[in-house]
Amino acid sequence: MDTQAILSTATDIAYEAGKLIKENFGKVHQVTFKGAVDPVTETDTAVETLVRSRIQTLYPKHHILAEEEGGDPWDTPGALWIIDPLDGTNNFAHNFPHVGVSIALLIDSKPEVGVIYDPLRDELFTALRGHGSQCNGHPIAVSSADDLAGALLGTGFPYSRLTTADNNTQRLDHFLRRSQGIRRAGAAVLDLAYVACARLDGFWELDLKPWDVAAGILLVQEAGGTVTDFDGAQLPISGKQIVASNQLIHEAMLRVIREGDQAPRPATP
Repeated sequence: MDTQAILSTATDIAYEAGKLIKENFGKVHQVTFKGAVDPVTETDTAVETLVRSRIQTLYPKHHILAEEEGGDPWDTPGALWIIDPLDGTNNFAHNFPHVGVSIALLIDSKPEVGVIYDPLRDELFTALRGHGSQCNGHPIAVSSADDLAGALLGTGFPYSRLTTADNNTQRLDHFLRRSQGIRRAGAAVLDLAYVACARLDGFWELDLKPWDVAAGILLVQEAGGTVTDFDGAQLPISGKQIVASNQLIHEAMLRVIREGDQAPRPATP
């Protein structure tokens, strides 16, 4: 399979999807909800329809899993495309300019091609297994921060946060006391892209979905970073738990997750 050609195709599709997102930004007419705080706009649906159509036309024998219409399981054998048509829907619905489209190709459950596009900043993040990660055609790499106390981290909160026992707020408190800062921007695909290009030193979240992480995992790995679950095991594409970092602070992040308030704190002046 010519993954280089597939990357080029995925890039073209992402640009087309991004154009549709940009054209509709600030023009939301209808918002429905899959859950109490899990919105869907007409743009989510339109972009997914577009991306699905392009892929099905070009690769009719490939499988597809996407956020709005579902599809085949993430561990389906063979070629599987995983699509997040518009990550950051809550942002989009409130005209908060931080959203992205994510397209990944898995071969036998392993990401081989990853594309994340931020149409509002015109930033295209791409990764091809064995060939590194890029932003707008330029190579990118994770940060060199080697101390959690000086690290800028990203995180998010699950859509079940109103009722679930674990809504990530305790971890937020623990990391706040042990890092330089934390950002919660509301688009996991861009959080992972930002780890890959050194804007964030690390990222953790729970209860994500395959379309939130599939492309981003490859981006981080190909940029020299590490991605695991909360136990430090190799991350499945399920997205149930994720810790992504520049590798240098990974063990320190896992320790905070494991030990909570008992984890070491930086010296205070």
